[in-house]
Amino acid sequence: LAVIKEPGQEPRVEPLFENTLEAFKKAVDGWIECVTISDDVVIICNEEGRLRGLPFNVNVCGIGFVGTVVAVGVKGDEFASLKGSHVPSVMRLLTNK
Repeated sequence: LAVIKEPGQEPRVEPLFENTLEAFKKAVDGWIECVTISDDVVIICNEEGRLRGLPFNVNVCGIGFVGTVVAVGVKGDEFASLKGSHVPSVMRLLTNK
């Protein structure tokens, strides 16, 4: 599972797509940057989002994200599907309310 949040939209849960650099680059429309929010959850965003003027998306833990973000799990050094128990808290983090 992955939680995807696009600017101006509510977050949505989708099956984790292909676990490759190219798939994540496509999801965020550019080079990726990972922000760790817990031991086993990261938010993936566009590394050059601010430079490219991407629209504001959401604040998480005091960090303002622009462009599309994808929250996924982490297993060792690899991205992984979010644990089902993590989905509600990740959805709350990525909601603009």
